[in-house]
Amino acid sequence: MAKVEVVSVSALSADDAASIRAVDPRISLTDAGPWFQCEIAATWPAQTVRSFNVKKEEVVPKAERDAALAKAEIVVHAFPYPMDIRARSPKLKWVHQRAAGANNLWRGDLWGSDVMVTTSRADVAPYPIGEYAVAGLLHAARDFKQAHLDIATGNFNRAAYNPVPLPGRTVCIVGAGGIGQVAGKLLAGLGMKVIGVRHTVRPGDPLLEGFSAMLGHDRLLEALAQSNDAVIAVQLTKDTENLMNKAAFAAMKPGGMVVNVARGEIVDETAMLDALDAGHLKAAVLDVYAGEYDGPPPARLWNHPRVTITPHNSPRARPGGMGTGVGIPTFCENLRAYLDGKPLINVVDWKRGY
Repeated sequence: MAKVEVVSVSALSADDAASIRAVDPRISLTDAGPWFQCEIAATWPAQTVRSFNVKKEEVVPKAERDAALAKAEIVVHAFPYPMDIRARSPKLKWVHQRAAGANNLWRGDLWGSDVMVTTSRADVAPYPIGEYAVAGLLHAARDFKQAHLDIATGNFNRAAYNPVPLPGRTVCIVGAGGIGQVAGKLLAGLGMKVIGVRHTVRPGDPLLEGFSAMLGHDRLLEALAQSNDAVIAVQLTKDTENLMNKAAFAAMKPGGMVVNVARGEIVDETAMLDALDAGHLKAAVLDVYAGEYDGPPPARLWNHPRVTITPHNSPRARPGGMGTGVGIPTFCENLRAYLDGKPLINVVDWKRGY
């Protein structure tokens, strides 16, 4: 029975490793996650190294790391990852990324390569991230940011609070995939009208639970014009960079709130801040910001009194990497399909961008 060499360059828990090995007796798994930390620390920006608690110490010599990749037919990685996986893996046929966003692959030599790559889209904590979207809108609606300002000054400023009720407002879910669907369902339960925007809308498709309408991306401004608020949950691609721009914010009803649980580069942050300063937007809650892996938020964004920023922790992943089990169910499902010669799910289309 020919062995199928699987190498993980992200650390696996004992349960993760057991789940992978249980797929088929042909699986030969090497958990090399700790081995590559020193390479990641040397090649990724310092902000990324700090954020993911990457260790700089060399665990095994480079020759052993090279040997592991040289035999690999399948590689599993999280984020961040070694930059040159493809170049060092001559037998490589498939790479699975435990994270959801395909844009994570823009760095390194896998993007656009001849190797099949899959992601864990729809498997990475859709409910926690959906809950974050709800919490973000509630935080903004109740002006909780002002409470932190009051604490800092040691004085309550009651006049600065201008809470608004969510029931009766309309929210646009920009990117009604797995995360967006959860957010829409939960927000509908709070009495909001939910409009979805997604890449592909087919005539006759049934409406998703909680949604009152579903429009294609080409009708984004139309959807926003009907909306008080927006939750951004779309994949970052070359087509969605700065998707939420000056025109998009202007299309929203006055007093709108924005929550971004996707990627910072989807938002033109200057246009968003201008809309906040002009009073057209009430508040923004961001779990991401442009360039988050390269450095801290710019001062204007970081210090804005109506912007709340968190460190991309809506999935509740463990500090230093992916949490136990994250992305592993999708990988195991695809591993079974791979061994059986069947199609895999979440295969990245390099032209589409995810």
